[in-house]
Amino acid sequence: MKQKKRIPTDGEPIAWTSPFAALTHMNVAQAVPRQPARDHSDPAVAPKTNRGRVDIMRQRAQRAGKTVTVVTGFVGIGQAEKERLAKEMQRACGAGGTVKEGRIEIQGDHREVVAGILTHAEFRPVFAGG
Repeated sequence: MKQKKRIPTDGEPIAWTSPFAALTHMNVAQAVPRQPARDHSDPAVAPKTNRGRVDIMRQRAQRAGKTVTVVTGFVGIGQAEKERLAKEMQRACGAGGTVKEGRIEIQGDHREVVAGILTHAEFRPVFAGG
């Protein structure tokens, strides 16, 4: 069983050594190896620019005649990122919105602005429906 280190409570000094003390004599240029610059023009090593297809729809049904922009089809992202994207869309559109049941709803018809934000976030937006 591993012994726990006890901290003295009677006021005597604590013997402590920095885990980084061994690094003080090293040269920084030697410590961090330099990686060669990547040429992004080569498609074999280009970074991934598509996080998947998302559908952008305009809906009016069951919303008392109000138009709502709905973004669905997110795969592989969590609730926190959806909320961050929704907040960014609301700010850009100057409208309210929410995240419900895995989809983002923005009040009003803002499909073009939402598509621009999703493209910037490396998604592939597709206009679907009416």
